[in-house]
Amino acid sequence: CRVCIMTSHEKAAETDTARIRVDCSAQRLFAFMADPANLDLWSFGTWRTDIADDGLVHGRSIFDGASIYLRIVADAENGIVDFHIGPDPGQLVRRIFANVLLVDAPDSYSSDQADLLLIALRTEGMDEDRWDGLKVSHAFEVRLIKRLIESGFDHRRM
Repeated sequence: CRVCIMTSHEKAAETDTARIRVDCSAQRLFAFMADPANLDLWSFGTWRTDIADDGLVHGRSIFDGASIYLRIVADAENGIVDFHIGPDPGQLVRRIFANVLLVDAPDSYSSDQADLLLIALRTEGMDEDRWDGLKVSHAFEVRLIKRLIESGFDHRRM
């Protein structure tokens, strides 16, 4: 999906959303997405992570080895995980979001399915090749997240 959004301090930004249904509770899916220890299971942008005591994550891109910092801000009440990202830990930008949605059920605790939306904002300096790569990566990453959660597989233990 592509839409334009406006914030009060920036011009229109292009977004991309990858969405998938996962056979698990929304609570379990949210916990998985909010846990920085899971990033190197599924995120191509933060491979081989180190997590500081304050939650700051340092990782490397699987594509080119570029260094990246990330901080997760999780809002369990609304099912939103914000990923604040950047090459400098002092200047992280909120530009990737995960939203966990309940699948219709009589009550939120009886549903054994949840939808995951991974939403990315295109930054001003992101060229077409990098943006296209990010969209393809996110489409694959949501499929990977689904499989990891449903199977319990952890490639780090191979």
